[in-house]
Amino acid sequence: MNGNSILDGLVTPRIDTAEGVAWHLDALTGLAPQLRRMWETVGPVLPRVNPKGFAGMAKVICGQQLSVASAAAIWGRFEQLPGALEPGTYLELSEEVVRGSGFSRGKFVALRVVAEAITAGELDFAHVDALPAEDAIARLVALKGIGPWTAEVYLLFCAGHPDIFPAGDLALLKAAHHGLGLDARPTIKDMIRLARDWSPHRSAAALLFWRYFAALKQRDSSLL
Repeated sequence: MNGNSILDGLVTPRIDTAEGVAWHLDALTGLAPQLRRMWETVGPVLPRVNPKGFAGMAKVICGQQLSVASAAAIWGRFEQLPGALEPGTYLELSEEVVRGSGFSRGKFVALRVVAEAITAGELDFAHVDALPAEDAIARLVALKGIGPWTAEVYLLFCAGHPDIFPAGDLALLKAAHHGLGLDARPTIKDMIRLARDWSPHRSAAALLFWRYFAALKQRDSSLL
């Protein structure tokens, strides 16, 4: 990955650097001026960067439906398993060993599906990472055990894809409710519709909303 993405024929930066995030936020707030106030409120918005490819997907699967603390503890044990971060050697690990790190059976199986697809030549993360958002998500959710949230979070935090918005994330919905001055918390469908207007900068919008949510929570949790 060279740090750039081709979208609609234009080369745009990925969001895996502070400069890339700022570039997209500047373009985003030109499209949606109401978001500039949120940006001014929170200050600099930094990227979240995780490993790409199989290791990154493993980390995202590990964190499904867990608190940050629980996911970190399990990941710390899992990544120490010999061969756990490479698809070929992961397939050599037994279910007992992987689940001993804290993975559920479902997560163990989902990651096996990913590993099998890679080793069979059916999944190329470098190719998927460069696809337009909807195409990239569709390719990943075609794998059994990979849902939209997992695909979106992988593409955003591991691939640095510039145009992803995980509309089902509760923190993003709460941030939109307050930050956009909406009468009620948007539904997931509402959020998808709102975010569509922010393309091709939706990942920067997601990072901004998460940062805004963190600032709200620190200031007054009763707002949430």
